[in-house]
Amino acid sequence: MTSTAPASQRISPLALPALLIAVFLVPLSIAGIATVLPDIARDLGADTVPLQWVVNGFNASFAAFTLVWGVVSDHIGYKRTFVIGVVGSIASLVFCAAAPDLLALDVARILAGAFGAAVLTCTPAIIAGAFDGATRARGFALFGTTIGLGLAVGPTISGALSTLFGWRGVFVAIAALITVSLAMIATVPDLRHRREAGAKVIDLSLLRNTRFISIILMPVLQTFGFVTLLTYLPSALSAVYGLSSGQLAIVMIALSGPVLIGPIIGVQLERRFPFLSVYGIFYGATALMLLGNAGMLLLAAFPPVWVLFLPMLLLGLSFGLPLGLIDRAALESVPAVSSGSASGLLQFARLGSEAVIVGGYALLISTLVAAQISNPTLAQQVSAGFAGYADDYLPAFVTGQIIIMSAVAVSVAVVALLHRAALRAEARCSFRGGSLGAPVGW
Repeated sequence: MTSTAPASQRISPLALPALLIAVFLVPLSIAGIATVLPDIARDLGADTVPLQWVVNGFNASFAAFTLVWGVVSDHIGYKRTFVIGVVGSIASLVFCAAAPDLLALDVARILAGAFGAAVLTCTPAIIAGAFDGATRARGFALFGTTIGLGLAVGPTISGALSTLFGWRGVFVAIAALITVSLAMIATVPDLRHRREAGAKVIDLSLLRNTRFISIILMPVLQTFGFVTLLTYLPSALSAVYGLSSGQLAIVMIALSGPVLIGPIIGVQLERRFPFLSVYGIFYGATALMLLGNAGMLLLAAFPPVWVLFLPMLLLGLSFGLPLGLIDRAALESVPAVSSGSASGLLQFARLGSEAVIVGGYALLISTLVAAQISNPTLAQQVSAGFAGYADDYLPAFVTGQIIIMSAVAVSVAVVALLHRAALRAEARCSFRGGSLGAPVGW
């Protein structure tokens, strides 16, 4: 048997802000850095693979280390692991700002991803252990909103900072932000679980929990339908419209802005219509996601950029609606003693899918562009979003959109099948007088 060790101290009202400030850096590091890729390319070179790894290296490292930190935090404590992540993130961000070439920047970003994983993995476990009832629900809603805020303002902040101080200023600003979290770290409760001798290091039963698996697959679908465009739509808009970093930052608000209000709307919908649960809201959001991706095909017709705002708004809302519900639903479907491991698996699914899917999307675009252009240097510039090459970039973009919509359709079918299996299992358990936890709803 294992048991939860209750917090011995009263939870400070500053504890949640301390956590969320650090969480904010993760989406900011993804969405914001993607916006300034053209500036980095002009400064350090446009070699396709190293340039893509400025984004993909962070994602891949983050995904790999979520599993490590999840298991580690269950054993050494969530706060201690969180502090390691914060301190390591500050150091790696300073390294990013000082990088003399793409290789050094890639290494620094890989380190930033590894330490950022500790921050994002431990935060949901701390919220789940430190709060309960409505306070816990509000904590997870704010967690989702913070991620949405990072995505919403990341491109704008990064574009503005890059215009004023260059792309290196973006990394300095993120490092300064997370330093504020470090200064408030004493307010975060030191929560951990007591484990008896002989307890398994890794709780493999999580992989047999159908409800948990169905929930952690939701971010995978969102990566297909939203994160790929969040990362590389700036390159497409730069290629088609010749927009500067500052202009891109403003236009991208249409895509990222709804992510800020989406989690709040999603939580309110669940509260008003409890039968929906995370699943009903997720299915509705997926329908919006398919509509938004179909609308982005309008880019091939060279419309005024404002024509794209409606599908961009739909995409942002579709991503944001379930964002404040997924982490809470996932952790509530597993034993409390495995909160860290469960959070690690969830973040692995979230960022692991981004590493693979976003990287695969980038490879697809560069491969399709290279198939049309015999000059390797020119092909790299087109793939990076250099202005004036819309005719060369758009065929690859359209193909990518068709693949995205197909992947979203397949993914939602898989989630629905697992959801149905979980409902059947719970019904059987209820008939026999057992319990598998709270009902998952529609």
